[in-house]
Formats: sequence, structure tokens, C-alpha cells
Amino acid sequence: MSTTEMLDTTQTSASRPVSVHHAVASPPSRLVMLLAAAAGLGVAPLYYCQPMLGVLESDMGASARVIGMVPTLTQLGYALGILLLAPLGDRYDRRRVILAKAMALVVALLLAAAAPSVGFLLAASFAIGVAATMAQDVVPAAAMLAPDAQRGKIVGTVMTGLLFGILLSRVVSGLVAAHAGWRAMFVAAAVSVAAIALAAWRGLPSFKPTTHLSYRALIRSLGHLWQHQRALRRAATAQGLLAMGFSAFWSTLAVLLHGAPFHLGSAVAGGFGLAGAAGALAAPIAGRLADRRGPEMVTRLGIGVAMASFAAMALGSFMTPHAQLVLLAVATVGFDLGFQTTLIAHQTIVYGIDPASRARLNAVLFVGMFIGMAAGAALGSLMLAQWGWPGVIAMAVATSLAALAVRVWPHRVRAGAHG
Repeated sequence: MSTTEMLDTTQTSASRPVSVHHAVASPPSRLVMLLAAAAGLGVAPLYYCQPMLGVLESDMGASARVIGMVPTLTQLGYALGILLLAPLGDRYDRRRVILAKAMALVVALLLAAAAPSVGFLLAASFAIGVAATMAQDVVPAAAMLAPDAQRGKIVGTVMTGLLFGILLSRVVSGLVAAHAGWRAMFVAAAVSVAAIALAAWRGLPSFKPTTHLSYRALIRSLGHLWQHQRALRRAATAQGLLAMGFSAFWSTLAVLLHGAPFHLGSAVAGGFGLAGAAGALAAPIAGRLADRRGPEMVTRLGIGVAMASFAAMALGSFMTPHAQLVLLAVATVGFDLGFQTTLIAHQTIVYGIDPASRARLNAVLFVGMFIGMAAGAALGSLMLAQWGWPGVIAMAVATSLAALAVRVWPHRVRAGAHG
């Protein structure tokens, strides 16, 4: 059975709910901006904890390895939430799914703010990751609202909001934690999500489900896609490997800066998010380059830029602390640019596999990416504890090289076979 045949698409009757078949007029700009804001504020809670790890370590009296489990469990919760909850957007009104997850996210953030112990905080972090998958319902919603001629532009705008949510979340959390404490940051995050949920309740239209498949059948279809779509497996594997280095850096940076020789607070660690945001600004260029030169070439270019940026950080061992900070900031622009460029190219590849299954294809891609992020957060903390910052950098370079091999090696095998 083909993937398309597995989708029991609803008939295109005239009705108020938006259908995948009814996106003929461009949505108003205020609705697109609402979706971009919802994507950014929905995904940001995944990263608020990272600049605060040094503060959490001191306040909770826990080891760096235990505190390192906070971002690890957040990313694992997100990956599991994508796997088990993202398909619900095809089965139910996507507006209701977004609102339900938003309210669950508010509760999880408030629980984290009130955490009396490390164990409680770890459980709340996992719940935050699961509920933050609302962002992965917002992007397909934008694709459904957009007419074919403007889908790339509108989805790109919403993805820009999501990327800025990822990167600027570290800036905000670093500043808030430095001046008001880490608990205040979780409360502020809950308020922001509640505000965007209210705006979505008032501004989002209803969406017609695209399938009547049972929940079990929806989950089985993810396995079908993974088994039969080699391009999807390569994209998810390569992005997951690259994400390991990305997450290892961000999950250990605050601890590095908190200790000798820097002795810097969470505000500085969060400020590095501004450098990452500069890299994200160039992400739309990657999409246009993928259209002109092909996404395969862009994946290799992006991975290469990220790997070179990670490798450059190794030079910091021979520099003064001030020069090392400058190098870290420049390298952060480079690897964030490489990471986002590769992600956009992989999305281009994945969305071209089967238009009728884009939501589930996207889910599989992001599950792979966030499994990589969770593994990177855990391994990064281990490397920092055992071998220091050089160990983190060595791991990031190695996983980037493995991602490049995934993109290059199968291509060479096929070229030799046809040669």
C-alpha cells in the first residue's frame, strides 16, 4: 500500500473549516504573523533552560551531570511528543490541537517554576518538551492556509519565527535569570504561551481533518514512511547527527562560561543567542539556493560550514579568555548558519517525497533531529565533565563529519553503480 493510499482524505465540501484543498486566497498578513509568533513562543521553552544551567547547578546544589539532564529530558520529551502527537493534526481540527498543547505547556512551565527539587524539575522539563510540540502543528497549519504559489514564502515566514524563537530564547532566559532568577523565567514563559494561546483562540480558523484513520493507523504510517522512503531516512539521520554537536555546544556553554577563566553569568551565555540569530537571518537565502542549485548540494554546504565552525573553536585553547570569547561568538554564527541551512535543505527534500504526507514526513524528520539533540545534550555534559571543553568540540566535529558522510557516501555509491 502506498503512502498516499493510506490517507483517507476528506471530501472537499464547502464549509467554514480550512481544508487542504481550499487554500486559494492568501491568508491575511496578521494571521501569518500570528502563526510565526505561535511557532516561536511555542518552541522557545525547549531552550530557556540552557543559559540557566550554571545558575541551576548552584541553586539546586546538583552536579553538572545531573543538571545536564534538564535539557536532555526536554529534548527527549519533544522527540516523543512529535512521534506520538504530531499525527493528531491530520486526524483532528489542528486549531484545537494547538490550543490544547498550549494550555498543557503553560501548566508544565508553571510546575517547573515551582519545582522543589531536581527530580521534580526533571519531570517538569520532560513535560515541557512534550507540550512544546505545538510548534510542529503550527508550521503545517501555515502550509494548509497558503495557496500553492505562496506556500514557500508563507511557510518560510513562519519558520523564521520558529528559528528566532529557538535562538532568542537563550538571550531572554539569560537576562531574566541573571536579574530575577530562573523561576521567574519559567513564570514569564508560561505567561507568554498563555497570551499566544488567547490570540490563537481568537484568530486561528478551524481546520478540516485530512484523514479518518485511527490513531494506531496514523502511528503505523510513520513506520511505513521510514521503511520505504530512503531519502527520509538519510535526511533524518544526517540532521540528527548534526544536531548532536549543535545541542552539545548550547547545553554546555553556560557551564563553561560560569567557571574559570571566564566567571560569567547567565546573561552572557544567553547573549550568544544573538550571534545565532545573525546566522538564522541568512536562512531564507538557503531556501532560494536550494531551489536554484538543488537541496543535496545545500545540505553538504551547510554541514561543511557547521563542521568548520566547530573545528575553529579548538583554537581557543591557545588564546586569551577575551579572544576566545570573540572566537566563540564568530563560530556560533557559523555553525548556527550551517545548521539552519542544512535543516531547510532537508525539509525541501522531505516535502518533495509525498505532498499528501507532509505533516508526517516532517514529524519523522524532526524526531530524528531532536533525538540527536537529546543525545548531544547528554554526551556534551559527559564530555565536559570528563575531558573539558576540548572534548565537547571533538564530539561536535566528529558528529558533523558523520553527518557529511551520510550525505556524500550514498551518492558516491550510486554514482559508481551507474558510472
